[in-house]
Amino acid sequence: MTIENGYLVCDGMHIIGAYQELPEQFRDAQIIDYKDRLIIPGLCDLHTHAPQFAFRALGSDLELLDWLEKYTFPEESKYSNLDYARKAYDVFVNAIRHSATTRACIFATLHSPATVTLMEKLEQTGIVSYVGKVAMDRNCPDILRQESAQAAYVSTKQWIRNTKDRFKNTKPIITPRFIPTCSDELMYRLKELQEEFSLPVQSHLSENKDEIAWVSDLHPHCHTYSHAYEHFGLFGGERTPTVMAHCVWCDDEEIELMKKNQVFVAHCSQSNFNLASGIAPIRKYMTNGVNVGLGSDVAGGSHLSIFRAMSDTVQASKLYWRLIDQNDAALTLNEAFYLGTEGGGRFFGKVGSFKSGYEFDAVVIDDSNIPTTNPLTIEERLARIIYCSDDSNVHAKYVRGEKVL
Repeated sequence: MTIENGYLVCDGMHIIGAYQELPEQFRDAQIIDYKDRLIIPGLCDLHTHAPQFAFRALGSDLELLDWLEKYTFPEESKYSNLDYARKAYDVFVNAIRHSATTRACIFATLHSPATVTLMEKLEQTGIVSYVGKVAMDRNCPDILRQESAQAAYVSTKQWIRNTKDRFKNTKPIITPRFIPTCSDELMYRLKELQEEFSLPVQSHLSENKDEIAWVSDLHPHCHTYSHAYEHFGLFGGERTPTVMAHCVWCDDEEIELMKKNQVFVAHCSQSNFNLASGIAPIRKYMTNGVNVGLGSDVAGGSHLSIFRAMSDTVQASKLYWRLIDQNDAALTLNEAFYLGTEGGGRFFGKVGSFKSGYEFDAVVIDDSNIPTTNPLTIEERLARIIYCSDDSNVHAKYVRGEKVL
């Protein structure tokens, strides 16, 4: 639904409603007139890596595991140097501040001081975010391997205590990098922390076939990758809100488990293209009642823009329909827009829509620099923003009713 030259009414933090004509009871309200610009719900990025922003667009000729070894792990090791972390996170935070993103789930590194620095900088942007101090104690370079599961547990617990109530909009999230880099003991200890502090969880699932085979070798008692997370109690459920990135190769049994446990899939189509991971069956997830949102997955993805993630999602779904399963219709642009707004926003609560009672996250878009000689509907203007914009069209941004840009 779109409204041309209408009114969006909020009462501080929450939406009251969207109207073609301003209701009489609001005639004396303060009005901000954005004229011919578009006002859309804020965009939600369910999966990105802040420390990888510095090398985005590099290494996309590699597949996942080789890319991690050559680019990701060497870059993330630099965040032991707090001066480097400050400089690199300034670049990332400046980009997300000026983007259309109003909510995000973000991986940091295993370094507590650098992760706190990232949270401090994000708090200044006004966006709402979950930030994860990455946990890993095996199958990674020595410089990034925590000395033991106990050491990882202790440092993560102290970080949570230091940050869980410190910020208004920036909160911690339990973050095992993925099962191959986390010992059984560490996974169990992370579950203890999740329960003690009632925190959500984020990780990676079924991104790459070699990764899946690796998990199978490490956990032969678990018949799927999803069940390995479930085994440790870190795969959704009523008390464990969970985002799993990618989910390219999940089978029907895993899909049923994701639905049952209300796991959110963070669909990262550009990253899946760049690292040759595959094409996630997003239509299938949606049809089966699985929660789906979008992720930029920088630096697997080259762009932080969720507008770009929307257009890539449509293109990926077309390839899935054409090449893999012609019973799964390609996604429409409206569906991709939903995934980038309310679909991902549901992880944060009543977010990502202008429905009454939702939190007031909004982005004002100026599309005057995308010229045309044709008259366009609101839907057509939005389509051009999604396919042609790189977030440079963001004119203003509101989060929880506060103007942050």
